[in-house]
Amino acid sequence: MRNTLITIYLLLFVPTFLSGQFSKYSNDYLSIGTGSRALAMGNSVIASTTGADALYWNPSAANNIATQMDVGLMHSEYFAGIAKYDFVGAVYRLDSNSVIGGSFIRFGVDNIPGTNNLFDGDGNMDYDKIEKFSVADYAFLVSYASKSKITGLSYGANLKILYRGVGKYASAWGLGFDVSCMYNKNNWLFGAVLRDATSTFTAWSFNSANLEIVQPDGSIINKAPDNSFEWLAPRLIFGAAKRFKVYRKFSVMPEINFEATFDGKSNQLIASKYFNLEPRLGIEIDYNNLVFVRTGVRNLQYEIGFDDKKSLSSQISFGLGVKYFGFSLDYALANIGGLSENMYSNVFSLRYSFDL
Repeated sequence: MRNTLITIYLLLFVPTFLSGQFSKYSNDYLSIGTGSRALAMGNSVIASTTGADALYWNPSAANNIATQMDVGLMHSEYFAGIAKYDFVGAVYRLDSNSVIGGSFIRFGVDNIPGTNNLFDGDGNMDYDKIEKFSVADYAFLVSYASKSKITGLSYGANLKILYRGVGKYASAWGLGFDVSCMYNKNNWLFGAVLRDATSTFTAWSFNSANLEIVQPDGSIINKAPDNSFEWLAPRLIFGAAKRFKVYRKFSVMPEINFEATFDGKSNQLIASKYFNLEPRLGIEIDYNNLVFVRTGVRNLQYEIGFDDKKSLSSQISFGLGVKYFGFSLDYALANIGGLSENMYSNVFSLRYSFDL
């Protein structure tokens, strides 16, 4: 078994590492995140996440569920409702030490007018020939987590199967793995995830018959690109959190996360050609583990204005939550696409924990 895992790692990761041909923004929709709690806290939940949401953030933390099963749903819309993002996940406890889970993510734009056949042979427009299509990304995650022999330590992993569809014009399949760990010591929570541990790949296939338009003179418009591969570099996310009781039934839990990327220099607080480090901070205040208020900050960057002065920018998010009889309803006002006010989106998610 060990030799098999080493062989898979060498075949998937080492050739790409040596060539350095990483695609910086491949499968970038997987960086958005799931669950309104996480989005409200600036994606700073690696150490404190649990339940169905943990399948995305830190699969080893899914082992913290107190019931036999946990199910989660999320829906959000971005860019004035043009793009829709959906998540559904479920965790099932196998025994006292381990859980298994599955989740599904879709991020897509639907009802796009296709104008390839808009003109007939005489050059006249025929609007009845407009065919609408969708551009969508899909991710299927199979997760497993188990407690180790070390008290407080759990480990977990994700198998990610990816599909990307661009109408009848192009499609792609991908495969990747995440590995993670979780450690609880004296009510301190520590978590770490190595995403795309073997360098997630995506193989593109283009349908030239539907994509290309042949002119009467034989020239080709919108020539299809060659079939190709994309490779996504691994990234390491780690953090710590602790809940403090502040007044009677009120508690506060701050969490700090760091995300290290290795795909070339980018505009982060700590940046180099070898790695970049992005800090994130989230805070959750709760009353009697019933009502929650959350906020977070991420995407800290230095920007140069028109006056050539450097300033520090950030993305701030907010959210609310309520938990009652196994149900958790959460809301977040989060920003994924920019810093202007019209880029903020309303995100709702629902979780239910229960025993069969």
